[in-house]
Amino acid sequence: AKILIVGLAPGAHGANRTGRVFTGDSSGDWLYAALYRAGLANQPQSTSLDDGLVLNDVYISMSARCVPPQNKPERQELLNCEGFLRDELKVLKPRVILALGAIAWNRVQDLHGVKPRKKFSHGAELKLDQQTTLIASYHVSQHNTFTGRLTEEMLDDVFARAKTIAFAG
Repeated sequence: AKILIVGLAPGAHGANRTGRVFTGDSSGDWLYAALYRAGLANQPQSTSLDDGLVLNDVYISMSARCVPPQNKPERQELLNCEGFLRDELKVLKPRVILALGAIAWNRVQDLHGVKPRKKFSHGAELKLDQQTTLIASYHVSQHNTFTGRLTEEMLDDVFARAKTIAFAG
């Protein structure tokens, strides 16, 4: 995968129920529609493991592997799950990591030893090494999409930037 998307954790009523991250909830509706519009998925929705979805040069992962209370994982939970994301980074060697939300943004920086951390803001970019760029986006949560904090245009712009970097050269 040239683009690695890192979210917060599986959704209690989405991924835990369906077996695929960002599947079966409104966050996934937003994410997969944006991936489709960007030409990074073959269809605009993900409903189940056998729905025919194919991602193009994209892999989706999480900062935590269990649903945290009130979507706020404790530091120890993130540390307990760190090895999974670290291993995925080693295997995938993505050109772009798209962090959905501040927790994912900070976790990726921690795994790359960035000190001091760069502050999270939608659209922020950070060159992690010669190969990899970290890009920030507000999370596709209902809280952000229902309030207009994250719009389709904002998400499309982030994916356009990620594609430009990932497929350059």
